[in-house]
Amino acid sequence: MDLQNLTAVSPIDGRYRNQLHQLDAYFSEYALIRYRVHVEVEYFIFLADKKFFKLTSVQAKQLRKIVTDFSVEQATAIKNLESVTNHDVKAVEYFLKRELEVLQLSHLKEWIHFGLTSQDVNNTSIPLLWKDALEQEWMPAISNLILHLKNLAKDWKNISLLARTHGQPASPTKLGKEILVFTERLEQQFQLLTQIPFTGKFGGATGNFNAHHVAFPKTNWQKFGNEFLEKRLGLQRQQYTTQIEHYDHLAAQMDAMKRINTILIDLCRDVWTYVSMDYFKQKIKKGEVGSSAMPHKVNPIDFENAEGNLGIANALWEHLSSKLPISRLQRDLTDSTVLRNLGVPFAHSVLSLKSIEKGLNKLLLNEEKIKQDLEANWAVVAEAIQTILRRENYPNPYEALKELTRGNAAITQKSMHVFIDGLKISPALKKELKAITPFNYTGVF
Repeated sequence: MDLQNLTAVSPIDGRYRNQLHQLDAYFSEYALIRYRVHVEVEYFIFLADKKFFKLTSVQAKQLRKIVTDFSVEQATAIKNLESVTNHDVKAVEYFLKRELEVLQLSHLKEWIHFGLTSQDVNNTSIPLLWKDALEQEWMPAISNLILHLKNLAKDWKNISLLARTHGQPASPTKLGKEILVFTERLEQQFQLLTQIPFTGKFGGATGNFNAHHVAFPKTNWQKFGNEFLEKRLGLQRQQYTTQIEHYDHLAAQMDAMKRINTILIDLCRDVWTYVSMDYFKQKIKKGEVGSSAMPHKVNPIDFENAEGNLGIANALWEHLSSKLPISRLQRDLTDSTVLRNLGVPFAHSVLSLKSIEKGLNKLLLNEEKIKQDLEANWAVVAEAIQTILRRENYPNPYEALKELTRGNAAITQKSMHVFIDGLKISPALKKELKAITPFNYTGVF
């Protein structure tokens, strides 16, 4: 069968393609080839800028146009070259040499890929596409989600809510504050992620600029490499490497994304539970079916889909972050095949963010049910009463409230006030205790 949405093996390129097609620009085979061309072109121009050979500004502009106008047809041409060379980066080199012929720069062909190993190109191309994908796709999406949650927290700031610890009724809280728990966690982990630099390897076959140095021993190649990566590619160069980069910073970024995904799983499960408790209802979309058998159902599928995709992403982030920093001696090839899957957990992560946003937009607050649960759980003010009695040095207040409330589901406002009236305390103190309700015993935030 021809490849199309219905025949794709991966749901990323099939079922979910309409939501994720923009990621082709970073993680497809075409994208990787384009980024390789970009690195090779910028390196060639940088060599000219450093006076290894002459290149006019017009010629440099023409070369950069190869990158900006790079087409699928050109990528296919490179793949055809690869079928002969059996080497993907060498195919890019041959392609660019042909382009130099077109630009009447044949005399400069051997400066393409000068002194480089394929990993000088791969270990700059992949960090570049990774950086662009993070900054242009994932970071805006997670930032928008955090802002969305903050707005919900503001809207629900004054909604008193029965808290649950170990699944049991606990001291009341505010719904807005419970949402802020997630915004704080997400913001802090996002901040940690942004502090991790985007790094690359650039130093020849085994990291020592061997070929560069033997050809031009008076050139400071470490300085050259640092300047090329930092000023031309926007990457931080690793100073001491083997043939490949360490992947330590990339692994740290993956671990940071994994932690953020874990927080999002926690969010999805909490919202799912609130839906199951009827604290939230969901907007109905005409024509949608919640269950093939039960017509009444409106399932929280967006949060379930997000949770599932976050789990898949984290399983892959875990493998990538633990595998990539490990390579036998000066290099083996295991990193190459693994890195080709870099876009898979990224895509599942982005898809999850879309699902959560969609789910949040469908939530309808059911204040009546929330109030009913608060009214049905007057026992939760026992903590407040015994704490005030401790303040007043009343004997054994905890034990007295425990005797009244533990395992007693029949505690009401009336029974709690009867208990208060039976205490040997002042009328003023009784009035203070009776003023406490499940609706106002929510602390501060």
